[in-house]
Amino acid sequence: MELFTTKISDKSKILANKVLDSTFISAGKMADLFENMLAERLEISKPVSVNSGTSALHLALAVAGVGPGDEVILPAQTFIATGFVILMLGAKPIFADIQLHTGNIDPASIRNKITEKTKAIIPVHWAGYPCDLDEINLIAKEHNLIVIEDAAHALGAIYKSKPIGSISDFTCFSFQAIKHITSGDGGAICSLNDFNYYQLKRRRWFDIDRDNSKPDILGERIYDAENVGYKYHMNDLAAAIAIGNLENFSETQKRIEYISNYYSNELSNVTGVSLLNYNKDRKSAFWLFTILVEERINFIKALKDKNIPSSVVHLRIDKNSVFGGVKEDLVNQKIFDEKQVSIPIHASLTDEDINQIIDVIKKGW
Repeated sequence: MELFTTKISDKSKILANKVLDSTFISAGKMADLFENMLAERLEISKPVSVNSGTSALHLALAVAGVGPGDEVILPAQTFIATGFVILMLGAKPIFADIQLHTGNIDPASIRNKITEKTKAIIPVHWAGYPCDLDEINLIAKEHNLIVIEDAAHALGAIYKSKPIGSISDFTCFSFQAIKHITSGDGGAICSLNDFNYYQLKRRRWFDIDRDNSKPDILGERIYDAENVGYKYHMNDLAAAIAIGNLENFSETQKRIEYISNYYSNELSNVTGVSLLNYNKDRKSAFWLFTILVEERINFIKALKDKNIPSSVVHLRIDKNSVFGGVKEDLVNQKIFDEKQVSIPIHASLTDEDINQIIDVIKKGW
C-alpha cells in the first residue's frame, strides 16, 4: 500500500508514443489541446499550461507585478515552493495563521498582516479543500490586492458552485507526478481577463508572442520583448500524458469522494482523532485526507507496523532560516503542526485497503 500513487493511463501511453514518433516534442498542438480540454471539462478560466506548479506561481506573481519591496501574505502550511517564488522576485513572504480545523489560511489573520507594502495574497487550498474565497477576495478588493490561489492540491474542487480556477485573479495548479492528474511534471495558471491571459502566454516563453511572431526570411522570429520572460512552457510530451489522464479524471474523482466519505463516517467517533471541517458550500478535491491526532508518533508507528503509510506531507515552512524563522503569533499553525497527519487516499486503493486502515486506527495506538 502506498500513500500516493502515480497513475499513467493506457491512453496517456498511446498519445505519448505518438508524440515521440512525430519527433515534435516541444510546445505545440498537444499543449494547446490540453488547455482547451481543461477549460471545457473542468469549467476553469483561460488555463495556460506550464512546466510545473512552481513555475505557475512564479509566473502569476510576475504578471501581477510583484517585485522588490513588496509583501505577499501566505500561510506557512504549504510546500516550501510557495514561499520561494516570492523570494525569487525580491519580495517578502508574510505568514498568516491558519484555521485549525481546515489547515487553510484564516481571513482574519490576513487582515492583521496587511501593510502599505502588501501586494498580493496567496491562499493555499490545503489537501484540496477550498479556502474562504469570498472573504479573501473581499479583503483583496478593499486593499487593492491581487489574489493568487495555490491550487496544487485542488484540481476539481468546487467553491459555492464555482470550480476552483474560475474565481480569483489567478489560480495555479500542479500536475506533478503524484497529483490526481499528472503530466510527469507540469502546471497551469488560470486568469479572469484577456490581458493577464495574454501576458501569461507571452512571458511563459521569453515574453515572445508565439502566435503572432512568425520567422522572417532570416529564420528568426520577429518580436520585441517588453518584460522579463521565462522558459516555462509545457511540452507536447507532458501534455500528451496529461490528456490521457484527464480523460479518466471524473472516475478518479468519484472513487476519491467515496473513500473520503467512508473515512469520515468510520473515523468520526474514534478517540484521539479529530476530523477536519468540510462545509456543504464547497467540495474538496481530497488530494490528502488530513486528520488531527493525539500522540502522533505512536499513531504513525501503529500504522507502520501494519505496513500502512502516513505522513505530515508538509510541516510549516516558516521554520526555515531563509524565511526568518518561526513566528510565535501563529497560534493555530503551532497546534496544527503538532497534530496533523495524512492517511492514504487515492483511486488505486481497494476496499480491502481502506477497511484495513480504518480497522488499525480504531484499535488505537
